[in-house]
Amino acid sequence: MALSKRKRCLNAVDVLNRRSCEAEDAGTVSRNNIKLLRGLLLQDTRKFSKVWCKSSKSTITCEAGQMYFENYQNCYSCLHLEPSLLYKLPRRPKQEKFEDALLCQTPLDKTLETPMDQKPNLLVLTTNNWLYRLSAQTGKELQRIYLSPNHRFKYLGWDVSQEVLYVKSVQNKESVLERQAGITHNTLMHLAVFKAFPLQIMGIIEINKKVFGNSVSDVVLSQGVLAVSYSNKSVKLYSSEHIFQRYTIDKLTLGKQSPLLGGKTVGEFPYGIPVNVHITDSLPVIFEVSCSHTGMQIGYPWHFIHTPPHKKHTGTYHICSLKDCTPARNGIRNMKCCSLETDVIMFHPDDTGRIIHVGPKSIDQICSFRVLKIVDDLNSLASSMIVEDFSIIIDEHRNRSPRVTVTSSGRTVKQRYDQLDDDPNQETFRMVEYEDELDLLAVVVTHGEEGAVQVRLYDNQNGELLRTIELTESWDETYRHELIFDKDTIVHIEQQKTTFCCHVYKLEAAMK
Repeated sequence: MALSKRKRCLNAVDVLNRRSCEAEDAGTVSRNNIKLLRGLLLQDTRKFSKVWCKSSKSTITCEAGQMYFENYQNCYSCLHLEPSLLYKLPRRPKQEKFEDALLCQTPLDKTLETPMDQKPNLLVLTTNNWLYRLSAQTGKELQRIYLSPNHRFKYLGWDVSQEVLYVKSVQNKESVLERQAGITHNTLMHLAVFKAFPLQIMGIIEINKKVFGNSVSDVVLSQGVLAVSYSNKSVKLYSSEHIFQRYTIDKLTLGKQSPLLGGKTVGEFPYGIPVNVHITDSLPVIFEVSCSHTGMQIGYPWHFIHTPPHKKHTGTYHICSLKDCTPARNGIRNMKCCSLETDVIMFHPDDTGRIIHVGPKSIDQICSFRVLKIVDDLNSLASSMIVEDFSIIIDEHRNRSPRVTVTSSGRTVKQRYDQLDDDPNQETFRMVEYEDELDLLAVVVTHGEEGAVQVRLYDNQNGELLRTIELTESWDETYRHELIFDKDTIVHIEQQKTTFCCHVYKLEAAMK
């Protein structure tokens, strides 16, 4: 009789013993470690317990296992059983206040000049136009760049796919007296663009109304394009590569002299970085679409999501092909939510080409979380079709009863339902977080008048509920909340009137 070829499920001890006997590359070891952690996390014998809580008068942020307090001055690590202080920066004067910050992590396939460059860095922008590169582990200053004495920069952003960092200035708007005198400013803002690994300047672009139009209202860099928003509810996309190749008048290098500065050094005080990208004629538009204030999203497989700027389309999302703007079959999505908050739609962060559509509740269908797929459609004029991959049911057995009111004239009025979909007395969906390494979806659900909160973990591939985690603090829906799920750690950041509070939960050892 032939031996059975059924694969035996290995436990943690089996995997560790096999690792000690066999040679494995780093990728295999990492994948096995993640499988082990996922298995441990989903065991019923283990629980998440609150291990740490800290309040602050300023906003708290958390990224890549690190929490930042006091406007990025104090940094705590979440890697250990209980968060510990990594560093505390010296108190800074008001003019050197941090305006914005980004965590910069080097891709694994790149080798930089120094070990410190290879490690995660924190990029911070100050009120007085300095861009600092700090060690994310120690807070030590690694590099400083003075941006400009003429333009006030305030916002940092990533173009992740291009490994590009951009710094955006405040908008140059006319004062009341200038408008009364008929004085207008053609320059809306400036955009300083850097390559991230290593940090090097590509150029500063002037966003001029003579080039982009008088109704231009904002710009961002994303996926290799300059996306320009207009006050007439439209978005135009321009190739950023074309802009730099055609209109760069002088290539700049940080720490080197430039003729645009009269031979002064680029990035040094008080000279900064000159505007070296001058767009002198009209740009070719690679894509244009009309949309409401919610803007548009572009994702693989080359579709975009938007809401047309017409009143009849309010509350709907249209999924269309990027090739010819043709709507996909079943591509108009509307949850018809009866709630205080609107539903949200986005391309799935796992880059599978799926779409996540979430909302407090649906009237005609109970599910509040749907994962959709874009597939080829061979049976209609549309080139693609939207189908549901899976849906997650929350409070499936909610009892809804119509409410009847009798007016003074004796007329009977029947309202559709007697509560909102996000009524705090009912079980309500709040947010979703995707853990990419464990391939899990963490869905936050509240229920009851006290705002009891659960984190429910679902399989990202099929929507199967794998476990439920109870948080000890209540959830006040009148204030802002954020939940971060990172391997064996759950961080809940909440606003409490004028203060902020951070709650940290850790996966404990098996219960006896």
